[in-house]
Amino acid sequence: MSSGPDPALLLFSYALFLGFVLLVPFAIAGLALINTGLGRSRSAAHSMTSVLCALAVAMLVYFVWGFKIQGFTPYMEHLGVPPESASAGLFLRGVNGPGALTSALLAMFAAGLASLVPLGGGTDRWRLGATCVSSVLFSGWVYPVFARLVWHPPQVFGVQFPHIVDAAGSGVIQATGGLTALSLAWLLGPRRGKYSSSGMPAAIPAHNVVFVLFGCLLSWIGWLGLNSAGAILYAGVIPWKAAQVLINTSFAAAGGGLAAAAITRLRFHRPDASLIANGWVGGLVASSAGCASLKPALAVLTGLVAGALVVFSVEWLEFHLKVDDPCGSVSVHAVAGIWGLLAAGIFAGEAGQFMAQLAGVATLLGLVLPMSYGLNWMLGLIVPHRVPREGERQGLDLHELGADAYPEFVVHADELIQR
Repeated sequence: MSSGPDPALLLFSYALFLGFVLLVPFAIAGLALINTGLGRSRSAAHSMTSVLCALAVAMLVYFVWGFKIQGFTPYMEHLGVPPESASAGLFLRGVNGPGALTSALLAMFAAGLASLVPLGGGTDRWRLGATCVSSVLFSGWVYPVFARLVWHPPQVFGVQFPHIVDAAGSGVIQATGGLTALSLAWLLGPRRGKYSSSGMPAAIPAHNVVFVLFGCLLSWIGWLGLNSAGAILYAGVIPWKAAQVLINTSFAAAGGGLAAAAITRLRFHRPDASLIANGWVGGLVASSAGCASLKPALAVLTGLVAGALVVFSVEWLEFHLKVDDPCGSVSVHAVAGIWGLLAAGIFAGEAGQFMAQLAGVATLLGLVLPMSYGLNWMLGLIVPHRVPREGERQGLDLHELGADAYPEFVVHADELIQR
């Protein structure tokens, strides 16, 4: 009698895993639309071009050496890959078989998604060339190093790094990207016209809220795939038992969106569409860490808290820290991502697991943030990050691409915005 896995069951598991992985690009498309819609109309084409370039750089860097740094996880048996045979070299050498190759594809998609998050912090003022080089630094070092610490925990100076629950990347994908967005927002400085001489921020509204809201729906579809595939690969969930992951992901998004809607309705007497969108995505972000282990009611609570945190964080960063984050990337991805890590520890009901989650947050703030800031600061000494003042006034479409996204419409100049 054979002791190996049932071939039919193995094929079914792989087909489910592949289907989940192929949904992840919807999250990439959704985030691209959200970032573009929240920016200015005269930089819309530049925003989408930056997405394509950053995505291409991230995936190619992961192909060359990023995946070697990250490595495989122990949870590969139900994809037909024995743990002892799972190894990766440069250019994906040693990555053989459909299960291993699809795992590498998920890792490249995840790196690409994470590389788009910093674009939101630099919207309307970040050079395309600097974006590409910064993506090399992020996807080639910052992201895979933290991914290895969490998903393939090594021994550091003889001490085993704690096992952090992060099934689909609240910390690895989202918080690393969000903290890099914070670094770049600090380095770039606020957009022209954002703050008056007295330091009060001016409202620069999204140029296309429909893009933003449609991006939320695409992100939801993509997150269903991201969380399910991540739970299978990084948390050991059996593929045909991923229904709870789908439920938790959807419930957390719903909680985040409704919390943002309720808070903005109470505070501003009208619900704010862009903040509701950010609350929805914040719920998705927070769901990723504990999507494989939370009960549905706790997933709703995780989303509700994430949506509330996003609303208050956006205001706090803008008014008190003077951080101009046009797309709310720091609040949505860093703040909600860190909350997702903590929530997975709090609701696990084990003091040891909560301490491991705290270690993950400490690593993000004590290692990832300084590393990201330092690398991009050094990059700025060689390749200027910010477009000149005239380029920002013209719009990045015309200044860097030579053509507007909406040539048949007149776009408003900065003279209509408070200086």
